[in-house]
Amino acid sequence: MLEDARGRCEQRASGRAACVTGARFATTARVRRWRLFAVALVLSVAPARALLAAEWNPTAFAKEDTLKLRTVGPEEGAYAFPVWLVVVDGQVYVRLGSRAANRVERNTTAPYVGVEVAGQKFDHVRGVPAPEYAERVSKAMAEKYTSDILMRWFSHPLTLRLVPE
Repeated sequence: MLEDARGRCEQRASGRAACVTGARFATTARVRRWRLFAVALVLSVAPARALLAAEWNPTAFAKEDTLKLRTVGPEEGAYAFPVWLVVVDGQVYVRLGSRAANRVERNTTAPYVGVEVAGQKFDHVRGVPAPEYAERVSKAMAEKYTSDILMRWFSHPLTLRLVPE
């Protein structure tokens, strides 16, 4: 960077000097400071925005085919598995087969499970057994999933209502 009577100058690759006069130099420096400030602001707000992005919205989740339940087993540790979901009366329900029900029962973080749905992750969701909703959930599953015509014949010992906390 060179400085002469014309203001600040830079030597370009072509050999010619490019100069910025006093007023223009001040404006350019101010613009650079504002750009730097804007970048710093965006970088500082981005992590907070990611935390706020996870919003429990059963209406939006109703369009999803599956969600992932995450349990922590006493021997194998964390394990995530996909399950079908339905929304009944504004609440998210899952119907679990015997293997998944066993995982939930042995979960070391019970009654809490992790849930991943619609690209969002929820680490603290209470799995509330809802046997009184088993029939309604089964009917909702049959309406939503065509392959339930086969799945309904398998044992589903546990119906869970998922409640975020």
